[in-house]
Amino acid sequence: MTRTLGFDADRLRPNRDTLLWAGLILNTELILTAVYLLVSDATVTEWRYFVFPFVWINVSIWAFARTKPSGGSKRTRYLGAAIAVGYFFLLAYAGGLLKPGLVVHSHAGGAAAGHTHATGWRVSWLPPGWGPAVSYIGSFVQLTLMPYKVVGYLALAYLVYDTVLDTAGSAVSGLLGLVSCVSCTWPVVATLAAGLAGSGTAVAAAASEWSYTLGTIAFVVTVVLLRWRPTIR
Repeated sequence: MTRTLGFDADRLRPNRDTLLWAGLILNTELILTAVYLLVSDATVTEWRYFVFPFVWINVSIWAFARTKPSGGSKRTRYLGAAIAVGYFFLLAYAGGLLKPGLVVHSHAGGAAAGHTHATGWRVSWLPPGWGPAVSYIGSFVQLTLMPYKVVGYLALAYLVYDTVLDTAGSAVSGLLGLVSCVSCTWPVVATLAAGLAGSGTAVAAAASEWSYTLGTIAFVVTVVLLRWRPTIR
């Protein structure tokens, strides 16, 4: 049996409707950013931080629009769904969307004894894409739901589901799954590097400076790889 790497350029080529929708989305994002700057007292020091969330969101929308999972056996669909759900929660935990809850300690004998933390839901009106961010602090779980990360991680999980259905039984699916998982944890790796190096060092500053840039590049490359997906035929 001959094995070749297949590439279908049509899977990546945008059509007329896609370009029209892209223009509408970009214009909407520009308007939202302009309105936010007008009504808030935010000072812009780095414009790229306004761009990064939109890159995640736009690439995710493209992935959803261009991906149609192929049919498969019921067992394969269940397996793909299980892997996709687990993958999403793994990314959510690694990316800071999901954390263990805070246990509230209290000690009798003094009004000020013990440590308490505010619990419940909160909405933070951050710049478009970063916000509106919904957060929750509870005894069992903490959530920090930033729109660009939620949409981005859902898109990756959806692509992983499609990958499992399309390449079930192929070593390529396992390889791409590993690549995508490692790629999407770049911001976490940078954060850990900053913590290990110390918050006042040049290494820590560089890690913080480049973490979102590297994370965004890795995210885009991962989506393209999972969408293109060179298959063994």
